[in-house]
Amino acid sequence: MTEEARDPSARVVVVDDQTVVREGIVMLLGLLPGVEVVGAAGDGEEAVRLVAELAPDVVLMDLRMPRCDGVEATRRIRAEHPGTQVVVLTTFADDESLFPALKAGARGYLTKDAGGDEIVRAVHSVLSGDAGLSPAVQRRLLERLSEAEPRQAPAAQAPDGLTARETEVLVLIAEGFSNQEIARRLHVSTATVKTHINNLFAKTGIKDRAQAVRYAYGKGIVRPPAG
Repeated sequence: MTEEARDPSARVVVVDDQTVVREGIVMLLGLLPGVEVVGAAGDGEEAVRLVAELAPDVVLMDLRMPRCDGVEATRRIRAEHPGTQVVVLTTFADDESLFPALKAGARGYLTKDAGGDEIVRAVHSVLSGDAGLSPAVQRRLLERLSEAEPRQAPAAQAPDGLTARETEVLVLIAEGFSNQEIARRLHVSTATVKTHINNLFAKTGIKDRAQAVRYAYGKGIVRPPAG
């Protein structure tokens, strides 16, 4: 007996705001054993409604969509319909897409260059209680786990309402890294780094990078090297 014959088809809803992409995924999955596409949605709001109506086993979820993005839709689906698993299927594999999606409850994360067989494997993996992650995402998670402990001094709460990511950017500024170098280290775009810098400058009243360095040391976010 083949594996496909043993495993019943997983009932799947496909969510993507681009019609051509959505229809392409539906068509691709329709050619493969082990999955049955029972619905398709163009945004997160429609996805939540379809899950309530159809009770699918798995949602293949895009992230960046109008009205309700994939992270918020994932959070609502997992809270309201815990019997439905979510596998993210997106163009983006940066930290600021990956980790919020996983924290929202997604059990799988694939990029859109994944083949049909890889998508089917991820769907059945999450249904069996495993994670359905692409090799690139698995590597990033391992890298994140193996990275050195944060350089900033431990504190119950960052000063002036800084977020964890803004604090991380501030530490790297204090250590002399350029915006481009910070972007590479954090696996985000330079534009995202600039947004974090603008936000932390506004919260702290810092005017330039020199003041940022003094602030980081003065608040104990960065400690002087021993010696």
